[in-house]
Amino acid sequence: MNQTLMLANNSVPAVSPNPTTHHLPPRGGLRLARHGCAAIALALSLLASTAFAQSTTEEDSQPKADGANTTLAPTPHENDDDGKQSKRILWVFPNYRAVSVGTQLPALSPKEKFWLATQDSFDYSAFVSAGIIAGVSQASGSYPEFLQGGKGFGRYYWHAVADQTVGNYMTEAIVPSLTREDPRYYTLGRGGFFKRTGYAVSRLLITRTDSGNRTFNISEIVGNGAGAGISDAYYPSRERTWTKTGQKWVTQIALDGAFNTLKEFWPDINQAIFHGKY
Repeated sequence: MNQTLMLANNSVPAVSPNPTTHHLPPRGGLRLARHGCAAIALALSLLASTAFAQSTTEEDSQPKADGANTTLAPTPHENDDDGKQSKRILWVFPNYRAVSVGTQLPALSPKEKFWLATQDSFDYSAFVSAGIIAGVSQASGSYPEFLQGGKGFGRYYWHAVADQTVGNYMTEAIVPSLTREDPRYYTLGRGGFFKRTGYAVSRLLITRTDSGNRTFNISEIVGNGAGAGISDAYYPSRERTWTKTGQKWVTQIALDGAFNTLKEFWPDINQAIFHGKY
């Protein structure tokens, strides 16, 4: 998901040009953001490790889609609901792009790719996450030009929404349509913990074409770069630097890798901890 472009700028606290403006110390906000991210990462790691420890899946390779409008015959692995992705994670976060283990799907048309980006961009959870991002960014004083208070939060908020929307359409719709790439995440679901984690992270560089072949993930790398560059158009001029744009780009790619890992282990977490309720 492209929901955290603004967080990249927390590592470069700026000094407000107006000394009379009062806001929370940038270092305090940055420390809060770092501690929050660390806590979330630790929690996800513990959940994935616990779920994987209870899993009895065996190593196997993910079958390659050939673009046919068919679904593979169920395997014992799938009959136990192992590797089955749900539409949402924890009933909140959209999981529309995750494909269950052993499933072959037809290629998405450009219209379907745009609909996928629309679902991710305008789902109710996207507005909630934008509010969280805006709050953390305002607390750390990421953009002093936005100021504090209600009006300041409003500025942070609409920038967060815009960042998410631009990023989603670039990586899930526009670039994949031009390069004929599949923006979905195909769950591996089998193998050791490190093998599956490595697979999830490697999807940042490797993806599928619409015909089911493997290719370099232009949508992820170029799409996120384009999204970071486009966002400069609606940010204050002093924030339009190569450094800050690069920070947005790299941070978003890293976060996409974290979300890929969460998607990979979500079926295990759902079954082992929540008994498939989510």
